[in-house]
Amino acid sequence: MPEPHSDQFEQKQGIMNPVKALENHGQAVWLDFLARGFVAKGDLKKLIDTDGVKGVTSNPSIFEKAIGSSDEYDGAIRDALKKGDRPVADLFEHLAIEDIQHAADVLRPVYDELRGEDGFVSLEVSPYLAMDTKGTIAEAERLWTSVKRRNLMVKVPATPEGLPAIQHLIGEGISINITLLFSQKVYVQVAQAYLAGLEKYVKGGGDPSHVASVASFFVSRIDSAVDKELDEKIAKANDPTEKERLSALKGKVAIANAKLAYQEYKQLFSGARWDKLAAKGAKPQRLLWASTGTKNKDYSDVLYVEELIGPNTVNTVPPATLDAFRDHGTPRDSLEENVEDAKRVLAELEKSGISLDAITAELVKDGVKLFADAADKLYGAVAYKRGTVLGHGIDRQELAVGSKLGDAIKKGTEDWRASAKIRRLWQHDKSVWTGTDEHKWLGWLTSPAVADIADYEDFAHRVKGQNFTDVVVLGMGGSSLGPEVLAQTFAQSPGFPKLHVLDSTDPAQVRSMQASVNIANTLFIVSSKSGGTTEPNVMKDYFFARVSETIGADKAGHRFIAVTDPGSSLEKVATKQGFARIFHGDPSIGGRYSVLSPFGLVPAAAAGIDVRTLIQHTLAMVRSCGPDVPPHENPGVQLGLAMGLAGLEGRDKVTILSSKKIADFGAWAEQLIAESTGKDGKGLIPIDGEPLGDVSVYGDDRFFIDLRTDGENDAAHDNGLVALERAGHPVVRIVLKSIEHIGQEFFRFELATAVAGAVLGINPFNQPDVEDAKIKTRELTAAFEKTGKLPPEKPVMCTAGADLYTDDGNAAALRKAGADGDLGSWLKAHLARSGADDYVALLAYIERDADHIDSLQRMRLAVRDKRHVATCAEFGPRFLHSTGQAYKGGPDNGVFLQITADDAKDLAVPGQKASFGVIKAAQARGDFDVLTERGRRALRVHLKGDLASGLKMLDAAITEALN
Repeated sequence: MPEPHSDQFEQKQGIMNPVKALENHGQAVWLDFLARGFVAKGDLKKLIDTDGVKGVTSNPSIFEKAIGSSDEYDGAIRDALKKGDRPVADLFEHLAIEDIQHAADVLRPVYDELRGEDGFVSLEVSPYLAMDTKGTIAEAERLWTSVKRRNLMVKVPATPEGLPAIQHLIGEGISINITLLFSQKVYVQVAQAYLAGLEKYVKGGGDPSHVASVASFFVSRIDSAVDKELDEKIAKANDPTEKERLSALKGKVAIANAKLAYQEYKQLFSGARWDKLAAKGAKPQRLLWASTGTKNKDYSDVLYVEELIGPNTVNTVPPATLDAFRDHGTPRDSLEENVEDAKRVLAELEKSGISLDAITAELVKDGVKLFADAADKLYGAVAYKRGTVLGHGIDRQELAVGSKLGDAIKKGTEDWRASAKIRRLWQHDKSVWTGTDEHKWLGWLTSPAVADIADYEDFAHRVKGQNFTDVVVLGMGGSSLGPEVLAQTFAQSPGFPKLHVLDSTDPAQVRSMQASVNIANTLFIVSSKSGGTTEPNVMKDYFFARVSETIGADKAGHRFIAVTDPGSSLEKVATKQGFARIFHGDPSIGGRYSVLSPFGLVPAAAAGIDVRTLIQHTLAMVRSCGPDVPPHENPGVQLGLAMGLAGLEGRDKVTILSSKKIADFGAWAEQLIAESTGKDGKGLIPIDGEPLGDVSVYGDDRFFIDLRTDGENDAAHDNGLVALERAGHPVVRIVLKSIEHIGQEFFRFELATAVAGAVLGINPFNQPDVEDAKIKTRELTAAFEKTGKLPPEKPVMCTAGADLYTDDGNAAALRKAGADGDLGSWLKAHLARSGADDYVALLAYIERDADHIDSLQRMRLAVRDKRHVATCAEFGPRFLHSTGQAYKGGPDNGVFLQITADDAKDLAVPGQKASFGVIKAAQARGDFDVLTERGRRALRVHLKGDLASGLKMLDAAITEALN
């Protein structure tokens, strides 16, 4: 928006400046413009002196042009952020308040000279609050307190929700500019709200002489809307006389409407009710003509100034209109001219079948939307400049997705902006998703901000003081995968115990953990939201017994910490067994979203990871993904839209490539994505741990996310990514400044997954298919408790080294495809079932150690490279609490090879008949039964005898089957 032209200030020497002359007619001129330099350079002061300007109005559109279209505010943004990062809305508000204060100070002499009658600057409450009475009141009160200027007016829209806010705020002695006022009827309601507010203020002992208000009555927008409907009727009319009658109404309705509103004003601010307030010093609420720039080029550019001049009114004009009126405006007392003709104009309009009430109601809605759109642009500009200033303080994200997906993301971005979905998401609006119970599961949005850092630091200090050598997290899924990322990413802190995670019922893995720590000097963190999860409970029972044996049962509880939701069964056990501390989780945070809550931060603190720094860096991303950051500048929304829309296009294999320093991040993200999106036959299938291959091995179902830390450069890897892009695969690159920024990625991916869930049309916070496998497992373990053995099962084929199991349907299909008496034929028939857009998952219920990980990696890569399908290599039972949901409830494009084995040596669970080996076997069978019941393509290989030999045999058989 151009600033007023200072070269016109002195043009009319010897003739009274038409703008200045308006004050002789009782009308004040306000300027509908504000910018930092305009005030600082003295241009506002010059307008006050030369034109008699007596006020300034601002709105989001004005600020957006000032901040977004120049570098005028860059220094101020930089200075503000030097004092500490802040949300985008707060950053804008800081800038706006400074501007308003400076303008108010320049206008203060006017305010003082006119004894509070004029000299005001207006600042608008967020347009996002137009339909929120309580929110409007709270923000108006806060702005009034923050600006600390008596000549401030807070702008509140004349929406149905705004009216009670206006009355309340006036009743508190806050000066209000009521905006978006189009209708005479609503104007009367606005004036009544002002009067009622004043009466309340006076009754409470307030001095009303300090309270001012204007009712901003919009003008030109009415003619624009009415003229459009008149043109449509003129085009349809056949009678020349009717065409002439309708044409005569063009450009007349807005002024007629305003003139009649002024007649209402004269009645409302006279008579006994008003006289009583006036006697106390109250000022009438002036009508302010807003939207007075001419939109139609056929009309005079000073039409909405010249025709609305009258006593005790205000006209707020844009700079171009101010310049035009100064140049060729003609002041006269026009407001009360032809009032009867104004009534006739409105009557003629009604006779024409055009409803002014309907038009003005629609204009209010449009006005709210236009200001919200402007606020989106404004916050987008501020977000961009904040990101530029913070630079590497926020992890970088680049999307290279091709034109087709790129266009879909642009469309999705605009949809999310226009329907305010990111604000609604932060407001816990379940309609962003499926409208079921999503609103109950959004505590993760604020968990970093509410983290009790001092308590974590105190806990860390206490842990360090006890000289523990090791700290072991006993948990599953969300309770273990986040801590595992921290354990794998951060080196052991001096003076603190080494962090370990156990998330398995495999006897060998439990025994390996026991051997790797000093039981007498280890702290155990038992982590379970519900407290009823089988694995952490049996792991706790086992290690509690070992600690009791080592240091005595009376002291054992002191070596245990519980992290659980309030009132859980684990809390009761922890209290009974005398645990050293119980940390409560937030019941509104699901396990896979809990890493930035006590479930991740307690292990972090125990291991000496700097929780304060971790959270500080995380909050930078939280602010970047906040409700006030529009979708196009919001990294979490952009990633989520890309993932979700790619999934809808068939690119549902989200392939995560993590660099060496953050290699374990994918295992956490894998659970988040799979368990959140894989349900109702839809979903994204995360692929973690597949090293980057040649372009030729990938199908068109891939979506790549590459994560690395700054400085981890790998030319061959980069060339591989470029090759993927050139082949048409979407690639997202994310660069972390350092491992200390890992929390930013936790939050980015959480928000992105929630957004992707909305795109896919699912509830990303439930896991409807996980419970089915748990039920099957409980049935099997209950049978063992009764009979001492698991129910018998019949293999479909036996060899010396392996037995094969599947259901009748799978068996028939495999036999038909050539499966006969040897392992290789069954594997060949099974793997041959994987085609384009499928994935193959190896699900191994064995110890998760380096050798076994390597074995599965060899097998999966052989499958990928020969079949050109995505592959997963998972260890049970941990994947049951991770990707298992998607395998059972997601799209039917998985081919599953479950691997079980004889345990070389079982391990008893204290107080139970069922051993770790039995529990693991029941989990594997329960999982497999659900897969086959869902009609999934599944085959189970049970390796007999020595496990290492069995895995080599299986590897060789897979290689042979593929060849």
